[in-house]
Amino acid sequence: MKMNEYQDQIIKFDLFDERPETVLIDLAFVDKVLGLVGESGEVADKVKKLIRDKKGKISAKDQIELAKELGDILWYVATTARYLGLTLEDVATANIAKLESRFDHGQLRGSGDNR
Repeated sequence: MKMNEYQDQIIKFDLFDERPETVLIDLAFVDKVLGLVGESGEVADKVKKLIRDKKGKISAKDQIELAKELGDILWYVATTARYLGLTLEDVATANIAKLESRFDHGQLRGSGDNR
């Protein structure tokens, strides 16, 4: 599936289902951002428990459970992008350009947005 096709298909699952004509920090947008944070926390918690309880070993069942959470994250990323008027391809293309620039400048390590 292409990324923009995914983004088009997930619209029906957005409980706020109407995107305003202008980008606003409204409840629908905040809902998506907080959902993204929450789902990311669920992945982190599952990984923490794998380290704590299984010495970091990931079983096939663990992979399936992590994939479910990653799918939830993908939904929130796609929906947040949509609220900003962006496609997933826009986001991915910009990310690759940023990473290529960092790579070209030998700045993959470190911190800060503009390295």
